[in-house]
Amino acid sequence: MEITLVQGDITEQRVDAVVNAANSSLLGGGGVDGAIHRRGGPEILAECRALRADRYAGGLPAGQAVATTAGRLPARWVIHTVGPVYAKSEDRSHLLTSCYAESLKVADSLAARVVAFPAVSAGVYGWPMDDAARIALATVRAAGTRVTEARFVLFGAEAYRVFSDVLARLDG
Repeated sequence: MEITLVQGDITEQRVDAVVNAANSSLLGGGGVDGAIHRRGGPEILAECRALRADRYAGGLPAGQAVATTAGRLPARWVIHTVGPVYAKSEDRSHLLTSCYAESLKVADSLAARVVAFPAVSAGVYGWPMDDAARIALATVRAAGTRVTEARFVLFGAEAYRVFSDVLARLDG
C-alpha cells in the first residue's frame, strides 16, 4: 500500500472513503467532524441518526469504525471512527491503533481502494502530534488490507511536517 501525505482540507479529497475523526454521538461536532458534516450535508447526518437509533444507541465506542454515505463530499463513503482522548496517566494507544485498523477493515468491506485519513485524536482530543503520527503511520503500514493508497490529509504545516518526519523515520 502506498502512504501519501497531503497538507489540506480532507473534505476536498476525491477518494473512495474519507475517515472522520468523529465523536461518539456520530451527530457532528468540531474540527474534522464538523467540517465533514457541514460539507457532506444532511445525508450523512441522516445515516448517523439511523445508526444511533439502531446499532449504536449508546454512541460509537472509541476505537471502532462504521461507514455512511459521503453525501455531498467528493468521496463515496465516510468512515466514522472515535479516537480516544489523550491522558498522560493512562495508556490509550491501543484505542488509537484500533481506530486506524478498524477503519481499514471497514474500507475493505466497502471495496474502497483510496482512503483519506485525518490525524485522529491529535486535535481537540490532545494526543501529541508526534506520537499520533507514529501510531497512525505504523498501524496503516502494518495492516493487511486491500486499500492501495492511504492518504493522510493534514490540516496545517506543522502537522504535515511532523507526519513527514515520522514517515521518513519509519522508511529509514
